Amino acid sequence: MATISELKSALKETLESRGVLGQLKARIRAEVFHALDDTSEPRPALSRENLLLNELIREYLLFNKYRYTASVLNAESGQPEVPLDRQFVANELNVVEDPSASTMPLLYGMLSHFLISGEEKGGKVFLQSTGAPAARVHNVRPTSDTKRTGAHETLATGKSSTEPLVLHSGYR
Repeated sequence: MATISELKSALKETLESRGVLGQLKARIRAEVFHALDDTSEPRPALSRENLLLNELIREYLLFNKYRYTASVLNAESGQPEVPLDRQFVANELNVVEDPSASTMPLLYGMLSHFLISGEEKGGKVFLQSTGAPAARVHNVRPTSDTKRTGAHETLATGKSSTEPLVLHSGYR
């Protein structure tokens, strides 16, 4: 006869092997958060940067079927319930997409671009401050790189801010 401990272990293994345990845990967390969330307290206004970042993250989460995580992000951040139009987000980010890239979240294309750019530039891509709210920036310092000179003149993409970032498919 199996003990309670053995039954619990077998149940846990079964739920994990079916991929259900992670979904259940995420759903419970989301429901607890929604139950405890104080909707009477207004959310702070979203900056343009946070609105766009949250939308990129939401698109990624929904693409990967992380619906409960996306619902918590929306509730916590004050992101509009209706997703922003993808073309609007791409335009705001100065991104031009290859037609085949439009089936993937923008974040995948951006990551692919930076991975390729990094390889072309010796493994390093220089990032600079976007002017995000100072309260959210913590000890951001450029890494030391003896090859980099005049780094503040270069954007993360290595291009001027007026040139669009072109995304191609091929990542993932």
